[in-house]
Amino acid sequence: MTDMRVPFASEASTRQLTDALALQRKAYFMHPVPTYEERRADLRQIKRFILDNKEALIDAVCRDYGNRSRHETLLAEIFPSVDSVDQVLKHLRGWMKPRKRAVDIRNYFGAKNRVIPQPLGVVGVITPWNFPINLTMIQLTYIFAAGNRAMVKMSENSRHLAKLLMDRMPAYFPPEKLQFFDETGGVGIEFSKLPFDHLLFTGSGQTGRSVMAAAAKNLCPVTLELGGKAPAIVCDDYPLELAAERILFVKYLNGGQICTTVDYTWIPEQKLGAFVELAKKIMPKRYPTLETKDYTSIIDERAFDRLVGALEEARSRGATVVQLVPGKAYDRSIRKIAPHIVFNAPEDCELMTREIFGPILPIRTYARLDTAIDTINAGPRPLAVYPFSYDKRVIQTVLDRVMSGGVSVNDALFHVGQHDLPFGGVGESGMGHYHGHEGFETFSKMRPVFYQARFTSMKFMMPPYGKFADRVFKFLIK
Repeated sequence: MTDMRVPFASEASTRQLTDALALQRKAYFMHPVPTYEERRADLRQIKRFILDNKEALIDAVCRDYGNRSRHETLLAEIFPSVDSVDQVLKHLRGWMKPRKRAVDIRNYFGAKNRVIPQPLGVVGVITPWNFPINLTMIQLTYIFAAGNRAMVKMSENSRHLAKLLMDRMPAYFPPEKLQFFDETGGVGIEFSKLPFDHLLFTGSGQTGRSVMAAAAKNLCPVTLELGGKAPAIVCDDYPLELAAERILFVKYLNGGQICTTVDYTWIPEQKLGAFVELAKKIMPKRYPTLETKDYTSIIDERAFDRLVGALEEARSRGATVVQLVPGKAYDRSIRKIAPHIVFNAPEDCELMTREIFGPILPIRTYARLDTAIDTINAGPRPLAVYPFSYDKRVIQTVLDRVMSGGVSVNDALFHVGQHDLPFGGVGESGMGHYHGHEGFETFSKMRPVFYQARFTSMKFMMPPYGKFADRVFKFLIK
């Protein structure tokens, strides 16, 4: 795919962004707190858009990828987006209610404390290419549930989808509520400079740093959903075949292009050979050839070249590279790389130091669990960690000693699909949360309000201070 990015956005594009923000902010000030019924209608409209345009959405994403498994789009994008709306609708009324907080009755007799969730205003969303439906619609679900308006900047690798959204979404939402923007060159830079009330970015850590730096000039709060090298840890007590089936499914889903996929796997050293043999049996049944439509292409030529180069670097430096399906190792014409396992790779090679984001699974071995834990902790905190064990003490050890954004125990990735769990990174894998109640709070101002009583002891605590004030403080300060 040709790289169409240029350093700077045109004046027309910049003006379009600023005009859109001005329009939405004006609408916000005119109607800052949508009712429960209005928010419910917005959520239903998101769902209606997805269902009305399901086939077109699937086709657009497939065209952007070159080939994207229809069933993977249904599984990882369409279903979670619709299900998220349904789940939020169940909780919305309760989330919107003011929350009571305790009042210090020694000072304020009859006073009240409340925390009132109120909309922030206009939220900017920068959406990545790997799950562009999911990572647009679910985010909008929480943004609209909290009563906000939204501007969404799509990826340069989502051209077909961006056009579909820009063409069809105005029939569902007016521009003062929701607008989409394509990446025509430098738009993302200008987008992140806008003085939003909140900015949500999903993507690489390198770009996330730039987005955060641009947002900081406006003191715009940000939620960053990044990535990193998420490890699976297969413990000795866990059935190896079951671990292989689950890890390999998640690893090669979407061609490995998932921020929360298993980046690499720890295996007890005596079980390495058995794991590789299991993988060689399992994978051809799932993907008989590269040509199968169930196996997703790499998004563009630059990513394809990076992955092939990383694989060849590891091989040339002594790593053992195992291809898991028959036929070609890769096919540039359809941008597909066969599933591979790599072990004995040098510590400083690209596969071991950079998030892979492709269908290559490095294996590391350990004799003691401490080795895996200490090695993980020596690097940046990952977006997820995946321990496999039936021993509760072992699982708790991993939970206590390895900090990550999220955890799936005895599987991988599936914590992301639990709509009542918050999702987000920690440290270099991101900051902030969305999904669940935490998602509603992310896009709300949890506003503290104190309601003073008609009569209050503060009447006796005003200047000029005297002996009575001294007696009051003696009573209060013990």
